[in-house]
Amino acid sequence: MDLRGVATPRRSIRRALSRAPWSGLVTRDTHSASPGRQQGRCSVSTTRRQALARTGAAGAAIAFSGALTELFAGTAAAQSTGGSAGYGPLVPDPDGLLDLPRGFRYRVLSREGDPLPSGEGAVPSNFDGMAAFPSRRHGHGHGRGHGHGHGHDGVWLVRNHENRMDSRVPVPTVRGVTYDPAAEGGCTVLHLDRHNAVREERVGIAGTSTNCAGGPSLWDTWLTCEETEYQAGEAGYTKDHGFVFEVSFTRERPTSVEPLTAMGRFQHEAVAFDPRTGVVYETEDAFDHPFGLFYRFLPEKPRGGYGSLHAGGTLEAMRVPDVPDLSSVTEPGTGFDGIEWVEVPDPLARKTPIRHQDFGRGGITHAQKLEGCYWGGRSVYFVTSFARRSDGSERDHFGQIWRYEPHRNRLTLVVVFGPDTDVQLPGDEPDNICLAPSGGLMVCEDGAGAQHVFGVTRRGTVYAMARNAQNTGTPEKPAWGEFAGVTFSPDHRTMYVNCYTPGTTFAVTGPWRH
Repeated sequence: MDLRGVATPRRSIRRALSRAPWSGLVTRDTHSASPGRQQGRCSVSTTRRQALARTGAAGAAIAFSGALTELFAGTAAAQSTGGSAGYGPLVPDPDGLLDLPRGFRYRVLSREGDPLPSGEGAVPSNFDGMAAFPSRRHGHGHGRGHGHGHGHDGVWLVRNHENRMDSRVPVPTVRGVTYDPAAEGGCTVLHLDRHNAVREERVGIAGTSTNCAGGPSLWDTWLTCEETEYQAGEAGYTKDHGFVFEVSFTRERPTSVEPLTAMGRFQHEAVAFDPRTGVVYETEDAFDHPFGLFYRFLPEKPRGGYGSLHAGGTLEAMRVPDVPDLSSVTEPGTGFDGIEWVEVPDPLARKTPIRHQDFGRGGITHAQKLEGCYWGGRSVYFVTSFARRSDGSERDHFGQIWRYEPHRNRLTLVVVFGPDTDVQLPGDEPDNICLAPSGGLMVCEDGAGAQHVFGVTRRGTVYAMARNAQNTGTPEKPAWGEFAGVTFSPDHRTMYVNCYTPGTTFAVTGPWRH
């Protein structure tokens, strides 16, 4: 497939926008910003407590209705106990794998280097983003949220492997599901019974690169994202990379190895769907200045089912008027109205990376390392990781969580993680996020030292849910033991989470609803 020849005709785009359910949302042509355009209005809270009290989303899956507690004070004792919030202090694991609160237990589902039960090779390394889908006795379902009814019979997990060239354990190249034979990333698929015993484990897609995160579609497939921008002929690759791929976990519905080119070629991190409109939101985890963008993709066939994203669509980037860098905003509760969406000039980034392209007189809004992304209630939430002045960003912090409300066209800073904030985690750099069964969030840490999964309650209290005991950032147990891919089973009884390295997938059960 000639990737450089793919384009969506502008006339077709206009037709799609005119009839699509999001046609009433704000859009801006790339080079037609009017001098008289409405400026984005910014509201800043007077105190963090007042700000957080105002940022709860009515009817949303989570709501922060009080001040975020400075639970962890940065001492070794505080880090090891996790305080008294959440499910209680973490109990050291005698097996040295995963520390959990009392009453919780884990099961190891998969380890890198072990033989794949499919016989295709070894379990690949660098476990990253992941999602859980319901398994049914009578065929495949028709969308998210159907895992509670009749016929539920276990869980499918689809797991990314963020392998670059020269990885420890590459994803095996398997006929029919390999995009670029020179690339070593991809996804594996696990089928679990209702007791979390592994029935099946095999390659879902191979020949992709740096598969970081992604997200579930509305029709129960996994969109895996390449966090790279290498083109064919660079670094040993034979095809262009930096795309999104749709992965099916059932054999009845084969995975296509053709990339979803209209969704853009950039350093993808995660995606989230608006279930009402079918709009897909995308984050870009760019490491260098001017850093990444927050995107939305308007499909030609919104909510069209498996394979429909190949029909193309329009890729737009978010512009917050007069805010070139989101890292400059550090007061929780700060909100911006009049968000603009600007069409990306060249989604395939043939010559220039998207974040460096010309978005007209108003420019475009960047953010430091956009990470996890998910839909909750009527809003999309996304994470930006640490910002440092030495990196060219405007403020120092350990990360942010933002909320965009399409129905209000409003962006709000919900959480800022230390230093000198109301959320001082024992570590730093939030990454993957998901909703917790009791409300609130689960946040994977990707920083220095010991790595945690943190919970953020509905009231804004932060607590430690799990700690990686395999890899704590010490000389004996070196760094890069981050958590990734946190997700819950459709019945909300099991949390699945990965240790990045050594690659390990855990199933955690316990009194979640308490």
